[in-house]
This record gives sequence, C-alpha cells and structure tokens, in this order.
Amino acid sequence: MSHLIVISEFMDDTAVDCLREKAQVDYRPDLVDKRETLFQSLTNARVLIVRNRTQVNRELLEHAPQLKVVGRLGVGLDNIDLQLCEEKGITVYPAYGANAQAVAEYVIASAFILLRGAYHSSEQIVEGKWPRTRLSNGLECAGRTMGLVGFGSIGRLTASLARALGMRIIAYDPLIGVDSPVWRETGATRMSLDELLQHSDVVSLHTPLTSETRHLINEKRISLMKPQAVLINSSRGGIVDEQALVEALKLGKLRGAALDVFEDEPVKPGNCLPVIPNLLLTPHIAGLTEEANKRVSDVIAQKVIGHFA
Repeated sequence: MSHLIVISEFMDDTAVDCLREKAQVDYRPDLVDKRETLFQSLTNARVLIVRNRTQVNRELLEHAPQLKVVGRLGVGLDNIDLQLCEEKGITVYPAYGANAQAVAEYVIASAFILLRGAYHSSEQIVEGKWPRTRLSNGLECAGRTMGLVGFGSIGRLTASLARALGMRIIAYDPLIGVDSPVWRETGATRMSLDELLQHSDVVSLHTPLTSETRHLINEKRISLMKPQAVLINSSRGGIVDEQALVEALKLGKLRGAALDVFEDEPVKPGNCLPVIPNLLLTPHIAGLTEEANKRVSDVIAQKVIGHFA
C-alpha cells in the first residue's frame, strides 16, 4: 500500500504512525485552514482523513481526482457530501461509537453544573463574599427526568449514565418504531418531541443536522419546556435556534443551557451569545478526550488500512 493519505485535521500520533508504516502520509493538522494548500495536496491523494471542519464538497472533490476513501474522525457527516461521494465511488468511513463515552460524560457533567448552579462563585469567595444563600437552591439529578432527542448509541449510553444517577429516561426518535425492543431493553419511555419537552428536566440533543432537524428546537418548542429545565446540545449547532434560546434564558424561561456546537463555527465576534453563568459554551469538544481521540483515530486508521488490504 503506497497510496497517499492526506490528513487535514488533528489525529492521534500513534494512529498516524500506524498509517505511515503502510503508506505515504501528508499529515498537517492546519491544512483545514489553508484552502488552496489543501486542494494542492489532494492531487494524488487516495485517502482524505478529516474531522468536522473540512468541507468535503464538490469544490474539494474536483481537486481530488484519485480519491477513494474519506475517513471521518467522528460521527457527524454533515460536512461530507455523501451523495456526491457515492456517485464518485468514494467510500466514507465514520468512527461510530468511538467517542460515545466522552459525549455522554459531557452531557452528564453539564446537567450537574446547570441544575446545581453552584460553580461560578470562586471569585466572590476569594474576595471575601459569601453567596451561600443565593447558591443554596440548586437541584439534584436524582428523581428528575432526562429527555433524549435522538436515541442512537450516544443517546442510549447517556441514558445509562443518567439512570445510574436515579433519573427517569424518556426519548424521542422517529427512526425507532414503537414496537422496537430498544424501549424494553433500555427502560426508556417513548414520547413525541413536544411531549418530551414538556416532561423533561434535562433535554439533551443527539440527532444529526438535516433539513428536517434545522432549528428543531425553536422559539415555539422552547416555550414548551419547564422554566426550571436545562437544554444541552452536543450534536450539531443548527438544531437549536440560538437567538430564541438566548431570549428564553434572558427572560428566565429556562434554567440554563450548554452549547458545544454552534450554527456558525468558529463563533464570530459580534454573535448573539451572552456571557452569563447559566449558559455554558464549549468549542465543539464534547467528543474530544485523550481516550476518545485515540479510539477515533485507531478506528479510522484500521478502516483505511483494511480498505486497501
């Protein structure tokens, strides 16, 4: 296997070394930010490995006439034109399941922080203030309801962790039928989206971004949620109407929210997002831990090697 492999975003070094033993590798994790250089590197490439920022679209593929494989270091595929890849005979390999634990733990950690509301007082404590009364009204996870919008592998793992905390699990997933054994096996209660929003104390999103799911969580649906509920989005940014969410937080119609993904990434200066204690913002890292990065990288490296074996 002497094929050229181009890696345009960061990958675990051990997995990169594994690929180098089998092929010529062009690994420059900043290629994603150098559009023309990326295009030039693809002239003879047989494999392209990306994360979520590299747009594998018609323009890119026109510069990659020999491309046979796209490896996705993650699970979301909205940055890859799957139909065009199929037309061109290009195989796309996502790393399904490899970062599920990281995402599930991110959701649970966010739920703890937002429900308890007690982790933003360090500066006041150091200054000699004592906001004990104000921070004595936090909420516990136990006995509350976790609503999962999308009930695939990550949603189910999140459900397992939440149940261990004593939470009730409800879920919405139009792709899973009412008679599916999934409901019995997981103990989750199947609901419509609107029902789920009305009954949940924590709503966590685990659905891909499609034309049907864009702004799935909009002003109308946010209005269905409990005032003391929290919303967590670690799936894709366009699923939540950010402006509607911000307005709900400002008006006290939601207890809090955590966004790891955004409609426009990276977020640009002058955006609508405020700096407030009950809005947690992270830069698309829910699925990124040392362990998850290694698992994701190893999965894709083996998929690529196996493809040409």
